[in-house]
Amino acid sequence: MADSAPTKPDPEAFNKRMRAQGLALHASDKPPADKKEWEQRRGRLREAMFAAMGPMPEKPCPLEAKILGTLKRTGYQIEKLVFQSRPDVWVTASAYVPERESGKAPAVLVVHGHWAGARRDPVVQARCLGLVKLGFFVMAVDAFGAGERYTAPARGTYHGALYGSTLWPAEYTLLGMQVYDNRRAVDYLRSRPEVDADHLGITGASGGGNQTMYAGSLDERFKAVVPVCSVGTYQAYMHAACCVCEVLPGALRFAEEGDVLSLVAPRALMVVNATKDGFQFSVGEAKKSLARAAPVFKLLGVEEKLRHAVFESPHAYNQEMREAMYGWMTRWLKGEGEGKPIPEPKHDIETFEDLACYPPGSRPKTFLLLPAFAKREASSLLRKHNAQKFDHAEDWESAAVHMRAQLRKQVFGDFPKPPRPDAKLDKGETASGVRTVPVLLHPEPDLPLPVTLKFPAGLKGKLPVCLLLHLDGSAEALKHPLAQALLDKNWEVAAPNLRATGLTKPASDAIVGAPDHNSAEHALWVGRPLLGQWVFDLQCLLDWLALQPGLDRRRFVVAGIGQAGIVALCAGGLLDDSIASVVAVDTLTSYMTGEPYATGTRMGLLAPGILRVGDVPHLAALVAPRPLQVVGGVDPQGKQLAGKSVTTAFAFTSRIYRLNKAEERLKVLGEATPAEIVGRL
Repeated sequence: MADSAPTKPDPEAFNKRMRAQGLALHASDKPPADKKEWEQRRGRLREAMFAAMGPMPEKPCPLEAKILGTLKRTGYQIEKLVFQSRPDVWVTASAYVPERESGKAPAVLVVHGHWAGARRDPVVQARCLGLVKLGFFVMAVDAFGAGERYTAPARGTYHGALYGSTLWPAEYTLLGMQVYDNRRAVDYLRSRPEVDADHLGITGASGGGNQTMYAGSLDERFKAVVPVCSVGTYQAYMHAACCVCEVLPGALRFAEEGDVLSLVAPRALMVVNATKDGFQFSVGEAKKSLARAAPVFKLLGVEEKLRHAVFESPHAYNQEMREAMYGWMTRWLKGEGEGKPIPEPKHDIETFEDLACYPPGSRPKTFLLLPAFAKREASSLLRKHNAQKFDHAEDWESAAVHMRAQLRKQVFGDFPKPPRPDAKLDKGETASGVRTVPVLLHPEPDLPLPVTLKFPAGLKGKLPVCLLLHLDGSAEALKHPLAQALLDKNWEVAAPNLRATGLTKPASDAIVGAPDHNSAEHALWVGRPLLGQWVFDLQCLLDWLALQPGLDRRRFVVAGIGQAGIVALCAGGLLDDSIASVVAVDTLTSYMTGEPYATGTRMGLLAPGILRVGDVPHLAALVAPRPLQVVGGVDPQGKQLAGKSVTTAFAFTSRIYRLNKAEERLKVLGEATPAEIVGRL
């Protein structure tokens, strides 16, 4: 077969490689030897976690809390309220206020997971009602992008996949947004005169359990922490799909999940797991993390404040689990009992509509929702980039050197040492005057890079080479008319299946419109975004091609079709010694968007923090002064841009080419035929 590789690649090879790297990062870990060592580790870990979560305000904004309505019930009342977390970012919440004759009540923050009703879901309400009837002040909040904080509030909305990852290019994470929201929720709780500010707890299940773990570990105002059906190991996430809200970019470079649990000490932590849960939340994986945290609790002399509660159950926060939580909160927030389960008081679930802060269609237009927040922060970064003045080509080149280093090391997590260029070639076949040769390289151990070479048969002399990229693999790249146009002009075409794409695409990789959801997240756990890994694949392929006889290495071109255009631009900017010219056809023209990315957008392109280096036109400018063709383009919602719109989008790129007196080497066109593109190479 023309597009077959010498050996069929393992579709799980990419995931296996990421898991191996994750394991290697912690192969020699040991518990802290003493309190001094732990304090040093603790400080470094907190710093690394906050850095990975994304920017947080140096100074909190006013809460401006507003109670929008009250439901009177026997023994308690439910307040429908909102408060401001960041400027114009509002949190919708429900406060359950117990009747008390005197004194202040301990409080529990209830955070939800991926339940259909967010904070108003019956599963979430159940623990709020149980707690308030036991005398706790309770507050439940909608997570960023969920419940009444979703673009179009409704049951079953989802803040993950391409919705939540809209935050990544501007360096924000959904996890970091949640951690900060929950910190502000604590600020609000402590402002209430009914609340005992020194006795606060937090609990949630699934994604809410994940929130509980991070908020509980990083905010020491929480004295009792109960994550439910959420604790496993980071390594286990590499075997499963997880929500964007659970991803901490680069976490395996500085921690395992047990280290995060350790940060709760010397405060009280009860981890709840279910025997019939998914692998990433399984009892066995949770035990690994608890075993990692236990030495710290012992070192601090608080072994009794660490407990693992296991229930025969599927993924849930059921009554038995809730009763265990009631006992734990009562023990450590009220100082009563021994932490044994407390029977749940009877309660009546409120209707979805009655708990709404805003009736349908009445939410203030000033609410800054997740995509709009991402656009605001992206706009702020890009204003700084576009405002830079470059008077001479030398000024730009100095900035470009910094940008390249930042892109490679900080955004892409740097590249491993390239292997010795080597490959296995099939015997190939010739048809209609074109020779087809499948090649298999290994950029990293046990990680295949199948490449299909096509070139005119029987030609003498050195051929120019075009690396033709498509993120659906070599077969799709070779179907594009540009491939035939190159062959017609006596070019060799090298069409790779970049890792986790095409022939190497992992099974069940797509989630909610994102075709590479799982592989993109697995790459982030080890701190190597897929976009950077794809550029490294190209570096290894170029190194091998440079050693092949019969090729003109002065005419190596990288051309990206569709979303692969961004891969081509990044490769052209970083691998300038190897690439003579770059082509991007119908590529994404900007990362900045106030709406979720179009269905089918590769999450692997959304490298966290890439906008701190620049948007797509700034990345394209790194190719200067070498020839660059940008032909067509699409916006983040997948809409094809007209000719002038493409030119406008790449105005910064044009400015840099003019600065380098290389205007004739840049072609930004609304459209062009494949023959015209090849004719300019």
